[in-house]
Amino acid sequence: MTDTVGSALLRRHIGRRFQVLRLQADLTQEEAAIALQRGRATIGRIEDGDDRVRFRDVDVRQMLELYGATEADREVLLALTAETRNGRRKSWWHDYTATALPQWFGLYVSLEDSAEIIRQYEPELVPGLLQTRAYADLVTRAVTGYLAEEEAQRRVHVRMERQSLLTRRPHAPHLSVVLNEAVLHRRVGDGSLMTEQLQHLVQATQHGNVSVRIVPWSAGVHAGLGAGGGFSLLDFPEDPGSGQPLEPPLAYVDSLTGAMYLTKPDEVRVYQLAWDDLDRRSLDTSASQALIHSVIKEHS
Repeated sequence: MTDTVGSALLRRHIGRRFQVLRLQADLTQEEAAIALQRGRATIGRIEDGDDRVRFRDVDVRQMLELYGATEADREVLLALTAETRNGRRKSWWHDYTATALPQWFGLYVSLEDSAEIIRQYEPELVPGLLQTRAYADLVTRAVTGYLAEEEAQRRVHVRMERQSLLTRRPHAPHLSVVLNEAVLHRRVGDGSLMTEQLQHLVQATQHGNVSVRIVPWSAGVHAGLGAGGGFSLLDFPEDPGSGQPLEPPLAYVDSLTGAMYLTKPDEVRVYQLAWDDLDRRSLDTSASQALIHSVIKEHS
């Protein structure tokens, strides 16, 4: 993708985040414009991702204050809008290791927040959106000496805040998770912690927009092995006007020190094929829940 397309993607993403905050604050564009002493058309251009908008830090802070943004939303939007001013040439989403975005947050979280469908495969651990605080706390500290205590606590806090998107009204995304059976048996902490975590997995599926299925040992060789680890696929809503997705589908793969944001059709297609194979080999929802319950008994 060109830098122009990357900039447009960034601005549309910023615009949607501001629009969500405005609606949560129960303000119309006209009301926001009056309070900010700006024209309604300017608020519209911001939310449309218009490349003529220049995000001054003081203006961004004023909007965030008016909309009652959380601390996490403040940090993310201040960082994202700064990206529009810093003249970077490299595509902002690709091979991410460090930008003006807080390292503890990660660019993926911003994109995840805008997705309509999130598909995740995890071979070793429960994904962050479905972790309990106790489980997340131990996983975050798995690499001894990597994170200072304050940073570890902050990451856990953000991980818990992220989970609110699953119950967001309106427009909560659909989350479809496939787990390798090893995730259920790999003990993180003691038996009571694992029992709590696996019960949380089952409870999460009470929401109609969340599904959790298991690839059992009996599935043998599957495409998840070829992927070399976990991955996520994001699909974005359609533009009501054109009927086309607001953003192209995206595949995400992370590591301890960086991540890849793959948007080229042939790259995304490989991960979609891997997902299709995992989908075929997974137990259905009912059988998956039965397996989780049986493993809960083992941990108990």
